[in-house]
Amino acid sequence: MLELTEGKMLYHGSYCEVQHPLLEKCAKHKDFGKGFYLTSSKSQAVKFLNISIIKALSSGLINDMQNYGYVSVFQVEDIEDLLVKAFRDADQEWLHCVAAHRKRKLFPDIVKKMADYDIVVGKIADDATNATLTAYLSGVFGEAGEEKTDEFCISRLLPNKLKDQYCFKTEKALKALRFVGCEKICMKKPYPRID
Repeated sequence: MLELTEGKMLYHGSYCEVQHPLLEKCAKHKDFGKGFYLTSSKSQAVKFLNISIIKALSSGLINDMQNYGYVSVFQVEDIEDLLVKAFRDADQEWLHCVAAHRKRKLFPDIVKKMADYDIVVGKIADDATNATLTAYLSGVFGEAGEEKTDEFCISRLLPNKLKDQYCFKTEKALKALRFVGCEKICMKKPYPRID
């Protein structure tokens, strides 16, 4: 069961150490909207390093010799005054939320509703499931939002044993994170040179 409790340890994988997350550096159009994303799975955070390093290389933030990243560790504190939305599973409500944030004109009311929350917790659509979500958003399974289409898409996602993600969307939410430490992770694969 997905939940957010005080004392919970969360992990963030990045090309750089992150002690003080800044919302202005966070990307838009992610699963739960703009925010600082973490996971309770250290291995999931390590997997995200690959993506983060490649993006940093392509945008010139790091040089092509960097083959390492960092897993920053945070502990959750003092969340009682925060508005938290927790999706218990990858169900229709979760699917519509992810779809709404990835394709802005789809389910616009959901985007407005989700803007009210400080923190959103739910399953993560990772590399193994992105093809399914892309097909859903493109109408391959039928019209997004129709019950049969949604059920088919969810049935294709659930066997993947999706990990979790915690999106801290407001400055108030970020204050509930206490930086615990950071681990440098050397990646085994060399990264392509970006010219």
